[in-house]
Amino acid sequence: MTATEPINTDEAESPQLSLNTAAARNLATTTKSAPQMQGITSRWLLRMLPWVQANGGTYRVNRRLSYALGDGRVTFTNTGANVRIVPQELRELPLLQGFDDDAALRALADRFVQQEFTPGQVIATAGQPADQLILIAHGKVNKIGTGEYGDETVLRVLADGEYFGAQVLTGESATWDTTFRAVTPCTVLTLRQQSFQEMNGQSEPLREHLRQVLSGPSRPHNPHGEADIEIASGHEGEPALSGTYVDYELAPREYELSVAQTVLQVHTRVADLYNQPMNQTEQQLRLTIEALRERQEHELINNRDFGLLHNADLRQRIHTRTGPPTPDDLDELLTLVWKEPGYFLAHPRTIAAFGQECSRRGVYPQSVDLLGHQVPAWRGVPILPCNKLHVSKTRTSSILLMRVGEQNQGVIGLHQTGIPDEYRPGLSVRFMGINEQAVISYLVSAYYSAAVLVPDAIGVLEHVELGRDS
Repeated sequence: MTATEPINTDEAESPQLSLNTAAARNLATTTKSAPQMQGITSRWLLRMLPWVQANGGTYRVNRRLSYALGDGRVTFTNTGANVRIVPQELRELPLLQGFDDDAALRALADRFVQQEFTPGQVIATAGQPADQLILIAHGKVNKIGTGEYGDETVLRVLADGEYFGAQVLTGESATWDTTFRAVTPCTVLTLRQQSFQEMNGQSEPLREHLRQVLSGPSRPHNPHGEADIEIASGHEGEPALSGTYVDYELAPREYELSVAQTVLQVHTRVADLYNQPMNQTEQQLRLTIEALRERQEHELINNRDFGLLHNADLRQRIHTRTGPPTPDDLDELLTLVWKEPGYFLAHPRTIAAFGQECSRRGVYPQSVDLLGHQVPAWRGVPILPCNKLHVSKTRTSSILLMRVGEQNQGVIGLHQTGIPDEYRPGLSVRFMGINEQAVISYLVSAYYSAAVLVPDAIGVLEHVELGRDS
């Protein structure tokens, strides 16, 4: 600085007149939050599912006797672009149920021919001879019929593993009463009626099986496959009334409680000295329980034994018409679970995709109040978010719709209360001791399962596409 430059008095250091904040903090007690955890979600499924006590750790679901209707799905394998049927899966066809000749099934599987169809291409045309069985290995197909006023209407959407034309196995001549059109690129396997008849003529076990099935007495059952209960109505006078009884399944399914466990470890020095203002053991336990509850909800949806996605009946699974979730798709899902539907369950991104489709159509769903929260709804049925319904690598997910409660013959959660060292209902925290390193161990266990009391208690909208541009 030269002598001619003026001195800036603002930049001159002024003497400190009071204690600064940096030093004052040494005498202050900070205000702390409890430990936070980003993995905690709303867990709507655990909150809304009615929980039933399962004494003995097992819950048996007794149902009326049902007959297999043979409308499952066929499984395929592929080597590159070459697709083949798993031979034993042909028993999913109505006329081949119970047929256990593996050699004949392999020979029959070899007679299927692979075909490819492009979007919009017709696979079968109404009025043409129905002379082939068609299995959908991959892709989506619209079943198109004629509406009341002569216009085309989509009657059903078929996809991977489903089939049509099974009547060719009976040997009867017929024509297609509907048209089947590819919505996406489709790979199908076809079996010509002539080829099947040749196979039938060469295989004595197959011929005998079909003869018994076609000539056997028809087993009376209702549309759900349950044994009929004979009831007379509308009669006059004193006719003889038929006797009846309600038959039960001889081997009902039993659900055993599953368990999620972990060992929580806390050093005695931490537990003794660092408990102010918050108890270290309690905070460790709280976050551990939150993680267990998250895993519990994940298992209730995705477990291959009792998870809801895997226990939904194949007849209760439908596909979107165009890919993204539309109001039409959710209406179709409501037709599957129409008896007192409880709520939809979907990934947050799936809910956003549904909202986008509604906005595109100028439809604005209303919200409903649920436990003090405003949640989106469709037709008055709440749509609850659940990130355990995963989004696949191809940006697809599923939407669940369920009816809940024992009285409604719906979906229920299973747990057992009153267990030793119970910390919360169905959850125990058991002291395991202190090891030589002075570490305290606690065994934290959560016991749970879920049961679908009747098949129509849950429906699934599969292969819902997210983020698709129109």
